[in-house]
Amino acid sequence: MRYEKEFHSMDIKRNVLLNPGPSTTTDTVKMAQVVPDICPREKEFQSIMAPMRRELVNIVHGGDDYTSVLFCGSGTICIDIALNSLLDADKKAFVINNGSYSQRAVDICRAYDLPLIELKQPIDKTPDLAAVEELLKNNNDIGYVYVTFHETGTGLLNPVREIGALAHKYGAFLITDTTSAYAMIPINVYDDNIDFCMASAQKGIQGMTGLSYIIGKKSIIEASKNYPMRSYYCNLYMQYDFFERTGEMHFTPPVQTIYAAKQALIEYRNEGEEAKWNRHQRVMNAIRAGVDRLGFREALDRSVQSGLVSAIIYPDDPNWNFEKIHDYCYERGFTIYPGKIEAKGTFRLCALGVIDEADIVEFWKVFEAGLVKMGVSIPVKYEG
Repeated sequence: MRYEKEFHSMDIKRNVLLNPGPSTTTDTVKMAQVVPDICPREKEFQSIMAPMRRELVNIVHGGDDYTSVLFCGSGTICIDIALNSLLDADKKAFVINNGSYSQRAVDICRAYDLPLIELKQPIDKTPDLAAVEELLKNNNDIGYVYVTFHETGTGLLNPVREIGALAHKYGAFLITDTTSAYAMIPINVYDDNIDFCMASAQKGIQGMTGLSYIIGKKSIIEASKNYPMRSYYCNLYMQYDFFERTGEMHFTPPVQTIYAAKQALIEYRNEGEEAKWNRHQRVMNAIRAGVDRLGFREALDRSVQSGLVSAIIYPDDPNWNFEKIHDYCYERGFTIYPGKIEAKGTFRLCALGVIDEADIVEFWKVFEAGLVKMGVSIPVKYEG
């Protein structure tokens, strides 16, 4: 049986995704996936890889001492790979835990039974740097310090530059999960004392899900060849080495997703780092304007927020129902997302993806109409 389909101009409904990823994409990125079938071992496909790897390093202003390694999977695969691959046999992992995504790192360390030092910190404040230094000073066998750059569950921006400086002072290196900051908040790996960072294509570069990448120092990756091999598929050196020798991913790559990422990187460069960050800030300013106008409260003080996520506390109103307001907005093209703060009802509005201030203005019109339909008081009410 023969299957044929004619592709004409795109006629796809545009949804405004205010969830923390995947994000709203351009039609040109979507269409970049529509390519002739190709074996990923062909030279034509391989030729995409080297410039893509270099461009991913360029986004965080890394030089020739940094490289990027691509993997098939969501952002969590990069946390897994970095944590299990980069710890030598006689070293300990040090994780600063102040949110749901740093908790994920702790869970991964425990799953591999890695020697672990966990520093629990409040989820609504930046970490105590004196406590970080004290642990580093008293444990000379720490291999790396791990911190989440931007805790997407709350919108907290961690002081990565200062933490990286402390790690280096005591002979450790820094791994940071930049999944929800990379290609949005400007990052310079040298200025920010970052040895390894990571992201996924569906977030900052505004591509499609299924491709993730670790950016890090070649010297440390090459040294990790002699570290314990704790996973076959999720091993950083093995994937890096295969790339260096063949120009290919070791295992079958997400072919169409890589074509979309190639287009997304073109569009990232066309917009420019500063202009893109300015756009995300416009979006967040519009989000905050609606939060304030309707009387909502945020879970975190804005002084510690990244400017990409607003975690909003449920109002104390018997008519409030997150599922109902979610569905009302979703049916009209806007997606909102529940929070990740334990024992506290929150939802999140995120300034990710190909959206701008005008989209948020329209969103608040829909959201307010939904509140009216539900019978929620405006401005919303809180007890105490």
